[in-house]
Amino acid sequence: MLVAPALADRLLPAITALRRAVRRRTRDRLGVEHLPAGRVELLRAVEELPGAGVGAVARRLRLAENTVSTAVRAAVADGHLERRTDPADRRAVRLDLTDAARTRLRQWRTARSELVEDALRRLPDADRAVLEAAVPALERLLDAVEGA
Repeated sequence: MLVAPALADRLLPAITALRRAVRRRTRDRLGVEHLPAGRVELLRAVEELPGAGVGAVARRLRLAENTVSTAVRAAVADGHLERRTDPADRRAVRLDLTDAARTRLRQWRTARSELVEDALRRLPDADRAVLEAAVPALERLLDAVEGA
């Protein structure tokens, strides 16, 4: 089956615009300072890999270690990450979220979920059903893109 190029041309901008709108509206609801998307990705990666080193986080994000190291310095400076020396290898560094970062991520998730749930409730039942049915296909699309 051939895929019309128009599908990708419509799907990607729609997903990007939706993510941008959700970020903006969530930030407005919380009344918090903007965190760059890359910083949020870094915090989520450290949340998923507590105590990991820069190399492991870089691999998870598929970024160069020096790029992640620069982002880590900024996140430490703004109070979102703690960088500790690994007791087993004094040359290695271990990363963990600060309590402030954990709180912010939890508040962000709650506000984001409430925002999208409110919007979904305003859609017709048929649209909600289509979106729910599309989630597995979007997850498979992600796997296909990652595997490309």
